[in-house]
Amino acid sequence: MVLTDQVKNYARKLVEDHPDRLTLRKLVRSPKMKAILFKDDGVVPNNPRFPLIVYRGAIALRQTAFDPATIIDSVFESNGWGQSWRDTVYDFVHYHSQIHKVMGVARGSGRIECGGVKGRILKVKAGDVVILPAGTGHRLIEASRDFLVVGAYLKDGTYDECTDTRERPKAIKRIVKVRKPRKDPVYGASGPVTRAWQRTKRK
Repeated sequence: MVLTDQVKNYARKLVEDHPDRLTLRKLVRSPKMKAILFKDDGVVPNNPRFPLIVYRGAIALRQTAFDPATIIDSVFESNGWGQSWRDTVYDFVHYHSQIHKVMGVARGSGRIECGGVKGRILKVKAGDVVILPAGTGHRLIEASRDFLVVGAYLKDGTYDECTDTRERPKAIKRIVKVRKPRKDPVYGASGPVTRAWQRTKRK
């Protein structure tokens, strides 16, 4: 499913009108960051070192002629986060054990459960960005009819989708091996995620 979405999105990007780098910089706002470090809940491992990051209103989408999804996609791509897709979020709990993920809301609003059933429900709307370190459980709880998300991953990671508790032992070993990104998907090399994702373990 995701591979098909990525192929479709690649084809779409070939014919889209993309903002240049100067325009992109003007559309990126100063970060209003929140970091949440989730514990292993016995089902979803989450990440022992890197917290989930939320940027509120990180990307200005209204005052431009460019398509909102194109803007977000271009911001992520310019910072080395690719393999992108555009859709909603799965409504079942899942996580990725070999790759970090970023999601930017292009349209509408929704409520996303992060960290597993014992985690938190985040309210997100257009312009918000959520960065999910490898191992972080997530699923859609509810959303507006026009809800559209742009998702992307680090280019040097391997996409996988974990939903079964039988995968936990091997998944946990893979999660700790996923390296910190060199660039924040929104703010680049000096972005908050490069500082927030230190080698500290959860308590």
